[in-house]
Amino acid sequence: MVIASDKPPLALIAGPTASGKSALALALAERTGGAIVNADSAQVYRDLPVLSAAPSKSDRGRADHRLYGFRDAAGPCSAAAWAELAKAEIAALHSQGRLPIVAGGTGFYLRTLLDGIAPVPDIDPEIRTQIRHAPVEDNRRRLEALDPEAAERLDPRDRTRTARALEVVLSTGRTLKSWQSSRAGGIKDAVELRALILLPPRDWLYRRCDERFAGMVDHGAIAEVEALMARKLNPNLPAMRAIGVPELSASVRREISLEAAIAAGQQATRRYAKRQYTWFANQPPREWARFGEPLDEESIAAALELLGAKA
Repeated sequence: MVIASDKPPLALIAGPTASGKSALALALAERTGGAIVNADSAQVYRDLPVLSAAPSKSDRGRADHRLYGFRDAAGPCSAAAWAELAKAEIAALHSQGRLPIVAGGTGFYLRTLLDGIAPVPDIDPEIRTQIRHAPVEDNRRRLEALDPEAAERLDPRDRTRTARALEVVLSTGRTLKSWQSSRAGGIKDAVELRALILLPPRDWLYRRCDERFAGMVDHGAIAEVEALMARKLNPNLPAMRAIGVPELSASVRREISLEAAIAAGQQATRRYAKRQYTWFANQPPREWARFGEPLDEESIAAALELLGAKA
């Protein structure tokens, strides 16, 4: 890793689902002796190794992987909680003289790690309970009245972000955006960051999404969903809303056919990839390198060069 700074290095590989982040991170870890730090909000759950496309046992044997599968599905993992854990892993790797390689597609995780988090006070529990149990349409109407800017910005179907924006303004009297104007705890100024965003051709990416979801079903995704259903967890938990869980759950309950569930899961994956693609194409700093080729053996070598890793 070529670093022209006295700050400790940090590699970051981001992009939409199925874009090849894990393969590239593994190649970089093998080349540098570094360790991969997960930044995918679904891969933190030990209950979803198949549906979250977590690294295989074989891949884990090839390189050090951290913050994968450490959380139970019953306990949600916030961006702030993940960032604190990631900072500890990064510091530990730096103390060993090793390269931390943060890899994942959860933009809010990455933003929290690098930029810090807004100092929003604790939300009144009664307000949170009320909002989390209300229909998303009711929360949407209240948000339009109290924080019209957030309501305009958020997808009307986005239950989680709508609830978050509403609970903040109700509990604190200030909008979430006003709190986010001041952030604390980020590490971007303390590291020499080498970031690469994978933005492969969309048709290639969507084919990969379809193929991967079908492969998940062939390799244990249904059993994974059945085990979650047997626990009777709150359906609003992040793990229960992970792509593939609602769709395959409907098939297990015989509400739809397996073929329909696979098609629905593939569509949900493509839609998620589309949203991620737009976010990563526009939101991160312009100085972060973008890589637009499908990943194969030759293009991985080119991507590694952009990350400063020499053969």
